Amino acid sequence: MKATSREPASKPLPSRAPTARDDARPIAARVDGALAWLKRHATKAYRDSMARYAIPSDKALGVAMRDIQALAKQLGRDHALAMALWETDIYEARMLTAYVDEPDKVTAAQMDRWCRDFDNWAICDTLCFALWDRTPHAWKKVPQWAGKRDEFVKRAGFVLLACLALHDRTDTETPDTETPFLEGLKLIEREATDARNFVKKAVNWALRAIGGKRNPILKAAALDVAAQLAASDDATARWVGKDALRQLGKGAVRKTAAKQAPSRKVPAKKRAL
Repeated sequence: MKATSREPASKPLPSRAPTARDDARPIAARVDGALAWLKRHATKAYRDSMARYAIPSDKALGVAMRDIQALAKQLGRDHALAMALWETDIYEARMLTAYVDEPDKVTAAQMDRWCRDFDNWAICDTLCFALWDRTPHAWKKVPQWAGKRDEFVKRAGFVLLACLALHDRTDTETPDTETPFLEGLKLIEREATDARNFVKKAVNWALRAIGGKRNPILKAAALDVAAQLAASDDATARWVGKDALRQLGKGAVRKTAAKQAPSRKVPAKKRAL
């Protein structure tokens, strides 16, 4: 879920922050440096605004996402640093790990452990979107987490599925009956009756993400699942299906309109006589 309201203005970025060149420093010193930087960029206004997005602020400093990402660029990728930042239990430090950790060094056990620590959708979604869908464990975690009882662990399973669909670069218009996304649709159909807000929205997102791909088999299969859910006797499943059909329909209309729109060529200027 992405917030639609504009974020409160953040403080200007300073010229100095810990960088990848500081790797020789002890991990504790690098963590302290990153936390000090975050605290300098924290505002009470931003921290107070988090409640509007259903994000708990009791462990937060109040730093805007753009500042977290700016710090991450200066820090560079560093698995050991990411592990230490997570242990601080500070919201912004944990968000930072999504941009600092190294996908090829992330372990399946680490993903499980961090996932059990989730207490809000923002960290869940950011880790799935910016880090975990690039790891070699992503597809194994989708079915494992999708069947869990914990709300944010289960959400992570479907958000990860949505992110895999959004970031997949192998998708073409050539039908592929072996694609793992078809198995993902079975998980969506199975879990679509979970009425918890953060679960049902993740299930819906995954369905829309798969249905939005170019692969005709996936598109048709996703629309079929959406139609079946829309006709369900269960209220939550109906919402998941109807919303997916509406959103996928809007996308189809926009693509059709773009293809049918007349070209707007600017006529060449007449030569001066």
